[in-house]
Amino acid sequence: MAHLDNLPQEPLARLRAIVSLLRSPQGCPWDREQTHDSLRSGLLEEACEVIDAITKKDDENFTEELGDLLLQIVFHADLAAERGAFTLEDVAHCICEKLIRRHPHVFGEDQAADTKAVLRKWEQMKREEKGGDVSIMEGIPRALPALVRAANIQKKAARLGFDWSTSAEVVDKFHEEMAELSAEIKANDRQKMEHEMGDILFTAVNLARKLRVEPELALERANQRFMARFQHMEQATRQQNRQLEDLSLAELDNFWEQAKASLP
Repeated sequence: MAHLDNLPQEPLARLRAIVSLLRSPQGCPWDREQTHDSLRSGLLEEACEVIDAITKKDDENFTEELGDLLLQIVFHADLAAERGAFTLEDVAHCICEKLIRRHPHVFGEDQAADTKAVLRKWEQMKREEKGGDVSIMEGIPRALPALVRAANIQKKAARLGFDWSTSAEVVDKFHEEMAELSAEIKANDRQKMEHEMGDILFTAVNLARKLRVEPELALERANQRFMARFQHMEQATRQQNRQLEDLSLAELDNFWEQAKASLP
């Protein structure tokens, strides 16, 4: 049995020692079996739970979830060190050098008047580091949720000046895409309907960006509002000894409006 008194007291050193112990022959069978591949889903899940804590503005939970995410990083670094690939120090060194290299307006002689200039220079340096001929779109993970990926794609294009001038122009484009979808609905062409629906969603993300609204957060909050209102409807109908599926559309609309009034 491991003795806690033998563990370092400094938190980061303590965490590393615990992970190493868990991976050792005297440690945990589950931890010893883990690989980079087996931990992939856990890494994604922990990142999502961090985002959830941010959304809820719960600092206690935020602290806990950041710790879970940090564990994933330390665990992957420990696995890499075991096979002689790299260490946690290498990871920290890499990001330190990258931050210094990509902030020449802070650590060098370059000037950057605003955030737009910083981001444009950042993209330029990334392409130069990768050989110069690499697309600006490289590096956007395909595993990202489509909504997040769309926002990242549009942000990168905008950094090079490929962007709408005003949000009003994007609204006009949205109406144009809606008209095209309506035409395909009348034609009943499912492949083209999917195409136009995709264009509408992509344009909606673009509009959110122009309005400085985070689309993923906006949609999640809309999800939460709908769920809360729907659950309010369920509770209200149960109090009348009725079931939602037995109500007419007019009755459902009435319950929905009540829910909206109670839960704006």
